[in-house]
Amino acid sequence: MGRNTPSGRRTPSLWSSPLKRIGILEVTGPSMAPTLEHGDQLLVRYGAPVRPGHVVVLRHPFQQDLLVVKRAAERRPGGWWVLGDNPYNETGDSTDYGTVPDELVLATGVARFRPRPRPEHVVEDQRSLRARVSWALSALRPLRADSSASRRLRAR
Repeated sequence: MGRNTPSGRRTPSLWSSPLKRIGILEVTGPSMAPTLEHGDQLLVRYGAPVRPGHVVVLRHPFQQDLLVVKRAAERRPGGWWVLGDNPYNETGDSTDYGTVPDELVLATGVARFRPRPRPEHVVEDQRSLRARVSWALSALRPLRADSSASRRLRAR
């Protein structure tokens, strides 16, 4: 499959489709801290293959209009066992709803962007040049399949 260009050449549909599979989501809640904080922007790739340790976006098995961000801890019969990174947040993962079927796993996380704090939430020392440089160096981080996190999460 492909499409015609103005010059009449046929281009593979692969060249036009990758952008359609990319999205940006806002993270809410503490379940993925410290990897993802409330308010972070998450760059995701829809339909990407999932490996243990990947951050994934899925439909909640019991509330399918709700999107959830978790880490794919391990592959199990029937789907993925997913867990949050925050050890103090004990709800809303596979320990509550079991294995997540493949068709409910929508995307994998590629990178996270941490927006600058709003002026009303900034204390005086965060306005310094040092604080701004520190934010700039840490604002954008790639997300990789973290096998050490996957092993740690399976141990829970």
